[in-house]
Amino acid sequence: MASQCGRSHPLALLLSPPVLLFLLLCLVGNASAVKRDANGTCKSSANTKCQPGVMLPVWQPSLNLSFGDKLARAVVYFSCLIYCFLGVSIIADRFMAAIEVITSKEKDVVVKMKDGTKQVVSVRIWNETVSNLTLMALGSSAPEILLSIIEICGKKFEAGDLGPGTIVGSAAFNLFIIIGLCVYVIPNGEIRRIKHLLVFFVTASFSVFAYLWMYMIIDIFSPGRVQVWEAVLTFAFFPLTVLLAYVADTKIFFKSFLKKHYTARSAKAYQDGELEMQNPETAVVDPSAVDTDLSDFEKTRHDYIEILREIRKKHPNADPKMLEEMAQMEVLNRGPKSRAFYRMQATRQLTGSGNVIKKSKVERRLSVAVEEQEEDPNLQKIFFDPGHYTVMENVGTFSLTVSRSGGDLNAVVRLDYHTVDGTATAGDDYVAAQGTLVFHSGEKHCQFSLTIIDDDVFEEDEHFYVELSNIRVEGGDPETRVELADPIRATIMVLDDDHAGIFHFEVTEATVHEAVGEAEFKVQRSSGARGIVRLPFKTVDGTAKGDGNDFDSVKDYLEFHNDETEKTIKIRIIDDEEYEKNEFFFIELGDPILMKRVDPKLPEHHCHGDDGHSGGEGII
Repeated sequence: MASQCGRSHPLALLLSPPVLLFLLLCLVGNASAVKRDANGTCKSSANTKCQPGVMLPVWQPSLNLSFGDKLARAVVYFSCLIYCFLGVSIIADRFMAAIEVITSKEKDVVVKMKDGTKQVVSVRIWNETVSNLTLMALGSSAPEILLSIIEICGKKFEAGDLGPGTIVGSAAFNLFIIIGLCVYVIPNGEIRRIKHLLVFFVTASFSVFAYLWMYMIIDIFSPGRVQVWEAVLTFAFFPLTVLLAYVADTKIFFKSFLKKHYTARSAKAYQDGELEMQNPETAVVDPSAVDTDLSDFEKTRHDYIEILREIRKKHPNADPKMLEEMAQMEVLNRGPKSRAFYRMQATRQLTGSGNVIKKSKVERRLSVAVEEQEEDPNLQKIFFDPGHYTVMENVGTFSLTVSRSGGDLNAVVRLDYHTVDGTATAGDDYVAAQGTLVFHSGEKHCQFSLTIIDDDVFEEDEHFYVELSNIRVEGGDPETRVELADPIRATIMVLDDDHAGIFHFEVTEATVHEAVGEAEFKVQRSSGARGIVRLPFKTVDGTAKGDGNDFDSVKDYLEFHNDETEKTIKIRIIDDEEYEKNEFFFIELGDPILMKRVDPKLPEHHCHGDDGHSGGEGII
């Protein structure tokens, strides 16, 4: 089957209001910059004179040059321009990478849970909105700012031809063109929501006000000049913008004037908050203060599980380890990215440095290693390593690993673990377990086993959790503190092996001779073979024509019985005994229909009817 997605014509993008307004501003600006005499002759073209640059002088002689000389000099100057452009891009890339490291710094917050246990949660030091409006904006606009500074220095601190146009033009491009493109590329039938709506209103309002303010100070208050009070007031608008955006992001006034329970609900419902910490190292806070961070963690966990299910449908024969790696890569690709990321990505592609997201980054995230920062030498952390496991339903027994790092490793530490139901339930999908782990002197890792129940019943992929609690320390350095660190809860994803199956051809292309008579094409059933499934198929003309011309057209179905994994489609090929070039046609698989679902606990003749259920995909 083939499906087509309707999409807006590119002309719709060019005629969108933001783009039209941007083009209008460009035309008005260019028209005002050109001076003409009384006869309508353009003076700028007649009196153009090359001026020495900051780094490159004027190539003398500069007058009465032939076309060849002009072309050669244009190539040289353009090559130097590209060289400088790449240099500025590389410098900005390094600068943005440094800013990205600064804004991604995290601190550990010790949270007291309801049962009295403590959990270490990592939160970012920098507020996302503040960092985007300050450091991120500075770094991403570094080339424009640098270009303006170079011109000012070259003009002996007098106004040049570029002036504020470099920065204002870049801002106009971001405001009109980028927003227009972002709206245009959304596929039909899909929606995108603004995550921080209040922050967007604040920044959008100040963006529009900035153009009005520039117009007033340049053309109304003091035409052709910038006075000191205008400069001071203009600069003061920047911290005001950051402050109002921060207030809109954290909703400080809402928390002050509204009831606490109402605020907590609204904050948790649609917008993220940031936690202010009193101690620069760690702080002990009430769990309600970090509800948002914990809910974000659970949301990320849920998204990861959904992505894992999607990838498994696309790659039914991949092993669990490969599925985890692909899911981790997809999570990184789907995650929110700062402007710094896209700036660095573009620069790396221009210079051939490749994609920013590398497999090594995925492996680092899979290892759940604790970042080597300045940690308390007397603090010992205990955590699952890794925090996510993916196993098949028929795995039987598998092991989980708990690790500890920091502090005095000679201390004997005991802690409890227990399983917690998710979509998988104890007794039906896995064997409930609880017990005590013991880290003996010098041990960094401790393992225990869990058992998965293979029930041979078709069901969705499920998951459950294992939690750590109740730490007891025996011996060792009395100054050593032992705490549970994230992740203290391990997620076990159980992939079902009892699906009705995913259907596909053994090969995507096959070559047969015209004199073969009857050609056979095998259709395979993978990732499960439960139930009776009817799979429609049909032939589709290509350069070879059906209806008895080159082959017999067929529109039929295959019926796979329970535990049957392979069927054959037979197509009669017509030998017309004429010389002709090679031809081709297609065989398409339709949507599978689950006719009967077999319950292995009952005799073979006891089946559950489920007409119309799609048991897989046909792939050619």
